[in-house]
Amino acid sequence: MRIAALDGEPRQLELIRHALAVIGHECHAYEDGRSLQCALYQQSFDMLILDWRPPDVEGSDVVRWIRQQLGSRLPILFAAKRHKEEDMVEALTLGADDFMAKPIRVAELQARVQALLRRAYPALFETELVCGPYRFIPLQGALQIHGQAAKLKHREYTLAIFLFRNIGRLLSREHLLEAVWGADAALRSRSLDTHMSRLRSKLDLRPANGLALSAVYGLGYRLEFIDNNGVESPYPTADAAQ
Repeated sequence: MRIAALDGEPRQLELIRHALAVIGHECHAYEDGRSLQCALYQQSFDMLILDWRPPDVEGSDVVRWIRQQLGSRLPILFAAKRHKEEDMVEALTLGADDFMAKPIRVAELQARVQALLRRAYPALFETELVCGPYRFIPLQGALQIHGQAAKLKHREYTLAIFLFRNIGRLLSREHLLEAVWGADAALRSRSLDTHMSRLRSKLDLRPANGLALSAVYGLGYRLEFIDNNGVESPYPTADAAQ
């Protein structure tokens, strides 16, 4: 998963980055709130880890801005040097999902992150993912459409299941590239567009199947439910479920 961490102490950021890497997550580190806010306008993340007292803004102002301006429901974990009850209550009231004390303990951080991700993205932990005529079986790397096996290459399958696990979310190009190409993401921008075009065709992503894959210029892609008349479906999306 793609996680952003905000902390004014470089050593804390390195600790967080390493702790998340050990359990398979990609961490993007920011030392001030303004840098994080700029990144949130241009990129997508699966979770945020915020210092309660970053150097240039209040942590409470950051989470208030995220919830009010972006309308985002991604999980937010706060960390504070002093674990005061009033700070914890304020953070949770503003829209944070969890609160932990500093100094950060690696095992506790990993457990809290995994618990929040399981709650926010339950599809990631299911043995099967079914969406209309599409049935993914991750352990077998298989996909069936209307009961028929779909023939996808490895990266096509990885990209497809990632999109279906995040239906309704606008995913930035950087997020998609890291999820599929990992460390080579910066070199694969054209490959992303090519793979998206192939998936539209191979998965028959059209209103008749209740789904549409759209590009948002300058930002990324979104897979979303629509009805047969081309209108966005009222069914809950990944953002709404968080």
